[in-house]
Amino acid sequence: MSLLPVVPWPLLLVLVVAGLAAVWWNPSSRTVPGESRATHWRLTAAVLLLGGAAVRPAVPGEQVDTTAANLNVYFVVDTTSSIIAEDYGDERPRIEGVATDIAAIAADLPGARYSIVTFDQDARVRLPLTTDTTALDAAVETLLPESYEVSRGTSVSQANDRLKTLLEQADARSPERGRVVFYLGDGEQTAPEAPAPFDIDRRLVNGGAVLGYGTAEGGRMKATRSRFDTSRTYIKDPATGEDARSVIDEDTLQAVGNQLGLPYLHRESGDAIDPAVEGIDLERFGTSEQIEKQKVLARRELYWPLLIGVAGIAAWEVGASVTALVQTRRRKEPGP
Repeated sequence: MSLLPVVPWPLLLVLVVAGLAAVWWNPSSRTVPGESRATHWRLTAAVLLLGGAAVRPAVPGEQVDTTAANLNVYFVVDTTSSIIAEDYGDERPRIEGVATDIAAIAADLPGARYSIVTFDQDARVRLPLTTDTTALDAAVETLLPESYEVSRGTSVSQANDRLKTLLEQADARSPERGRVVFYLGDGEQTAPEAPAPFDIDRRLVNGGAVLGYGTAEGGRMKATRSRFDTSRTYIKDPATGEDARSVIDEDTLQAVGNQLGLPYLHRESGDAIDPAVEGIDLERFGTSEQIEKQKVLARRELYWPLLIGVAGIAAWEVGASVTALVQTRRRKEPGP
């Protein structure tokens, strides 16, 4: 049970004591001792019930999970051709797993601000920070890989500079907000040189995870000729002429996690999202004015039964007063 007094506790105590004093120290009540004592107890009960209602007792109601409202959540998404390799679940594209997990994370961290950063040959902010989940859903639905015809190889750390800038800006503007990063990809390094490490200050990342998609056997990739045109043919391996296959590189993904200070999790169809969000310190970043207001809205208030009791006592007293007035008038009327 929780209490939310309508006035400060000291003032409320003074008002209750004053009400009780007015009930028991009323000189006019001494004229009818038996009746006045019963009235005193009824009025005492009314004062105490009003005092109880004024502290607004409540029990938890249908709690709105708003503990994450003080978070910035950054989704860093691999949009190279390999992200549509068909080895997620029942030979579905990996991008479906990415979309499913983003939606599940947003559902587990309601009220946060979300941003999407994609990377292939370049890193782009596809969705600036927003609390609009409709905008987040729309951005996820339009996540498509780069055209393989223009691809020249991509580094798994391509988003390093863009992500670092976003985190530094967020820290400067709202240092009290938590900054959570989810890196979603397959770890395949297609650039000719070794990937440069992420060099983001660990203090800028307050939680999240590196999520990996794909299998060791690999999957074929549909040929994408533009971001809005997916053909029915598969990308060919120029060395063999056979369908090219993309294979997950979990060692690289683990290295990315180590550089960002985040755990690595391999994702498969049907996996629960709990392991990806359980490490986020909601106690530390789950407090804001917005959250407190929403907690109040989620309370089941118990003051109204107390007010019903007050109304019942008031009705009793009014009825008793009317009855006494009628009897008094009858006694004063002259007899026949």
